Amino acid sequence: MNITHLSCVNCGAQYSEGEAMVCPKCGMDEGILDVHFDIPAAAKSLTRAAMAGRGPNHWRYRELLPLKDGFTPQPEAIGWTPMLEAPRLAAALGVRRIRLKDDSRSASGSFKDRPSSVGVSLALQAGKAEIACASTGNAASSLGHCAAAAGLRANIFVSARIPDGKLSQLLAYGARVFKVMGSYDEAYQLCTKACEKYGWYNRNCAINPYLVEGKKTGGLEIAEQCADDPPDWVSASVGDGCSIAGVAKGIQQMREIGFINWGTKMLGVQAVGVAPIVEALKTGKLDRSGGGDTYADSINCPVPRNWRKAVTYVRDSGGTYVTVTDDEIREAVRITGRFSGVFAEPAGAAAVAGISAARRAGIISADASVVAVISGNGLKDLAGALSAVGQPNIIKPDFGEVERIVESNN
Repeated sequence: MNITHLSCVNCGAQYSEGEAMVCPKCGMDEGILDVHFDIPAAAKSLTRAAMAGRGPNHWRYRELLPLKDGFTPQPEAIGWTPMLEAPRLAAALGVRRIRLKDDSRSASGSFKDRPSSVGVSLALQAGKAEIACASTGNAASSLGHCAAAAGLRANIFVSARIPDGKLSQLLAYGARVFKVMGSYDEAYQLCTKACEKYGWYNRNCAINPYLVEGKKTGGLEIAEQCADDPPDWVSASVGDGCSIAGVAKGIQQMREIGFINWGTKMLGVQAVGVAPIVEALKTGKLDRSGGGDTYADSINCPVPRNWRKAVTYVRDSGGTYVTVTDDEIREAVRITGRFSGVFAEPAGAAAVAGISAARRAGIISADASVVAVISGNGLKDLAGALSAVGQPNIIKPDFGEVERIVESNN
């Protein structure tokens, strides 16, 4: 294992690997840890020549992942999702170029397969038979998938608003599901207590710093796929904050090992109704009142626990944050599908909506090259999708009605 130490994002205290999961000085709310790796050691083997011979999955970066030497992870097809050119979408957004990092094609249909697979591997390394998480949806369905593939029992705590698509995935994977008739934060607290009482492996990123290393593989892949053709910006939607921090960290580490010689600015996108990290960027502190709402369930996180990482990594990249309305997210669902052929769930489409917002604000120029992270598949939230894309033409089996609709739309 290439881990050198962990550090607290709040006070900077350092801990050896395995010594702590959160900083005991700062506590659960502020003491999130960041994992540090032996970069010179990783650079010796993570070369372009070596990578050319590795499998098309995220385990290709094992030198920068929390895997024990000799441990063989579950050989499933997670990671190495495509980077898609979308010239018509670029024209619609008013930028020179946009590429979509399409994690809607991942095994369970979301970016969260990356950290969940790492969490399952860590549970196996620790000899655990059960694993748990609290989630607004995607982390839950991804953990259900990864646990089922590895033969672990998954215990999932979800809020009452989980979309049916994600809930049905969980049940199909055989997870034990606790649908909490309350908020995400209340589901999280119940999950934490259950892990403490029953000894389940805790997959929650807020308490488990190693899970962000799985999210980091999204950034590692973007860096490798764009190695000789770098983007000016990478746009990603933001809920808890650990996904954008992970992507930024991955790109940064690929530069540190010498795989690339460039950096890119990160654009964090939050919904207007739930934008605590946008405010934290301005004030340096988090509003813990827990108010707000958005129809994009995967980023509906009023009290983000990884806000410091999200602020720090975006600021260090030279990037910034923007907010978008729910209607702007719905429009992004429509134009992303129409102009690229990618069906994004609302949170994934928010990354596209953010590019449009950043163009209007003069943050991103018309000549910019941008990568948008499509974090989830639209089939996971059909009610949300239908609210964005509208309804079909209902007709009788009469060709005259076909003619009427076609000719009226010409």
